[in-house]
Amino acid sequence: MKDSLRDPSSGVTTHPDDEALPEKRLSTPSPDSPSQTSPTDPSTPITRPAVPAWRITISVFLLFLNYFLAQYDKFILSYFQSSVIASLDLSFSEYSILSGYATGIVYALLALPMAYVADYTSARVWVLSIAATWWSLCVVFQGLSHNFWQILLARIGMGLGQAPVEALSVSLISDLMGKEWVFLGGSFLYVGVYVGEAVSGQIATSFARTNTPWNTALIAIGIVGIVVAILVRLILREPVRQTSLLQTPITPHDNAHHHTYHPDSTNDAEYSLPPPSASTSKLSLAKHHLLATTAYALRLRSFWLLTLSASFRQLSGNVFGYYMIGYLSALFPNSPQLPSRYGIIVGVVGSFAVLFGGFTASFFATRGRPLVALYMTALGGMISAIFVLLMIFSRAITPGSSPTAPETEPNGLKTLYAVMTLAYLFAETWLGAFNALLVLLLPPRYKTFALALYQTTLVLIYSSGPQIIGLALRGLDPESETYVRRVRVVLAVIIPAGYWIAGVGFLCAVRLVWRDLRGGMVPKGGMSRRRRGAFRGFVAVLAVGVVTLFVCSLLFR
Repeated sequence: MKDSLRDPSSGVTTHPDDEALPEKRLSTPSPDSPSQTSPTDPSTPITRPAVPAWRITISVFLLFLNYFLAQYDKFILSYFQSSVIASLDLSFSEYSILSGYATGIVYALLALPMAYVADYTSARVWVLSIAATWWSLCVVFQGLSHNFWQILLARIGMGLGQAPVEALSVSLISDLMGKEWVFLGGSFLYVGVYVGEAVSGQIATSFARTNTPWNTALIAIGIVGIVVAILVRLILREPVRQTSLLQTPITPHDNAHHHTYHPDSTNDAEYSLPPPSASTSKLSLAKHHLLATTAYALRLRSFWLLTLSASFRQLSGNVFGYYMIGYLSALFPNSPQLPSRYGIIVGVVGSFAVLFGGFTASFFATRGRPLVALYMTALGGMISAIFVLLMIFSRAITPGSSPTAPETEPNGLKTLYAVMTLAYLFAETWLGAFNALLVLLLPPRYKTFALALYQTTLVLIYSSGPQIIGLALRGLDPESETYVRRVRVVLAVIIPAGYWIAGVGFLCAVRLVWRDLRGGMVPKGGMSRRRRGAFRGFVAVLAVGVVTLFVCSLLFR
């Protein structure tokens, strides 16, 4: 990293090679814009201060740890499904509410205002630490619950705290390092998903052996979460925001990824609306920024196709995470070690795959090819769908393994573990790399809010999976043969279909992303009536679907 210089006359940090850097002016502020009084032109990228490697490492580790803890209790409920249902006297539909729309709606709705506040106040670290403390307390309350309504209220409270965690973490990582390494940095964060499931599997196995109740794990993780929240606040520092790929794209062997906006500048999405006047109140300014950021997302040609494609991908993954382990345990009833080994495969292979995906995306990004992340996302899921089907029918396709002969289970298990390894190896390269690409397309000043807008849509769509399955399996004994057969059909249809629909969508989005990167966003004021109508129709359909599923879940508990 070359040394930075500071011009005492302007107070601007510059770089010895700034004359070689490609400059790109996004807008010309009007004469009455308050940003015009800045000592520099705030629409011009300047050099970002370098963050020391040791601080990046510690920051990413704390963000990973906090995110891992936020995922932990979800996996605990999955592994201890029978124990939770029995100890709290829940119906299967009530359990589905706990894992579906009840917390999903809260995640979707509350992520938006909290992410917006974090961006508007430029206090992402403060918001993250307060949110982590709150959800950790609610996890403790879940462990102390004695009935359905108590644990439901605790999970809704937990949703309030966990709602902005992912968006805030990805947003912070995207400003801690150069653009080309955000793919790898984001992948380290998402290792928390796989480590969480792996650790939960080991804990589930050890608790089953010692007859330890499920709520002990929740109370313990809640206490640890409070400690991590304090460390996040004490150690993390708010990083300076860097430009998006639309402003200074990654090109081989240059320093464009070190550009940032002047701290006094307003939202770069603001050029989609008239600039506010000097007399604008704080409330009006906040509304102005909110509308500008939303308009920016609507004008990106690729944003909504990427969002819908990721929603189908996550829906399949959500169904996989909640119901696959229960189905496999019923398919191999005489293999008590299955949850533990399942967790090990998820933790080890999933972690390797997501890191490999992030490293590969960063490697190609340094050579000016950031869209490799999108190709990996599309093709990885489509290939993985084949191995998911082999997982579901692993016992039937294994020679010498019969469902009616318990002594043949070991043969089927070998097939299961092999195809499961391949399924995770291909499928899980995408999460960190794709989200890194997405956040780098968003407006820097309000990237957290824009990312939360994306995640809100995802949650509302993919949370429908467990909810619909819960209604379809209502009244069935989880240990019955009929239940196993129905779950087999559901898993064999929903997961591969979601992976392939998503894959086709991602591949179709490649051309649109390139168009956005080359300045081909929908021009200001140029959004067609058809495009506006499509967005309104989508929002209406999504709202009706959410309300319908939620009402059905309450009526048919």
